Amino acid sequence: MVPDLALLHSISLPPGVYGGDGVERLFTNTLDWEAHPYFQSIRGLQVSAHFFIRRDGALWQFVSCDDRAWHAGQSTFAGRDNCNDFSIGIELEGLEGQTFEPAQYAQLLALLSALVKNYPLGDIAGHSDVAPGRKIDPGSGFDWFRLTEWAGPMHINVPVR
Repeated sequence: MVPDLALLHSISLPPGVYGGDGVERLFTNTLDWEAHPYFQSIRGLQVSAHFFIRRDGALWQFVSCDDRAWHAGQSTFAGRDNCNDFSIGIELEGLEGQTFEPAQYAQLLALLSALVKNYPLGDIAGHSDVAPGRKIDPGSGFDWFRLTEWAGPMHINVPVR
């Protein structure tokens, strides 16, 4: 299925630690479970995302947008289950409830602008929108109003907040 949803997440490994290689190692299944006590709580987790945007705006791609990534888990959007089947997962380095950096928003805008040229993205949602009660990311620190202003000219719907 061709992706038509951009799904936003937040992540840092260990939680609150930025700039390390924990996220990269998690998404490439090379995380050393013994490297930090927190890693024991996620031991064996196999997840991936299409993109990861660091605090400084650096963009990493882990999965082709033409392939499924495993970022949404049990999820529903607009009456459709299994959001991994029709979404592009974008992880922002950060924690739920904390703010994100201007460089991350700039990179997110550039990424979305490129994606809409190649994929029929009609909606943007947060992980919390597709898995309410189970997930809260990207969290209250994410500036949805800013994203609404940017996405309008790209004809992408942003959830009303």
